[in-house]
Amino acid sequence: DVTLDLRGRRAFVAGDPVDLSPREFALALTFFRSPGEVLSRSYLLDAVWGGVDPGSNIVDVYVGYLRRKLGKGRISSLRGRGYRLEKDTKITAA
Repeated sequence: DVTLDLRGRRAFVAGDPVDLSPREFALALTFFRSPGEVLSRSYLLDAVWGGVDPGSNIVDVYVGYLRRKLGKGRISSLRGRGYRLEKDTKITAA
């Protein structure tokens, strides 16, 4: 169970609050808007950071942060394609 509180800009995992930085929240929201879809690193760079050096590993770093905070099995890496929020993850945006 992962819930994003859009008004309070907070996350909850199994009902417990999880602190997310503004960038982590923006990245989580981007994934929540497209569950099950593969999102490329370049798409995430544009959507969350407004376009940063494509050689940067900032997306990888922040996906790692989200995995630790939301649960490792929720966001999958697809080599050479990007990342995907798994569809079987129960998510709610409130």
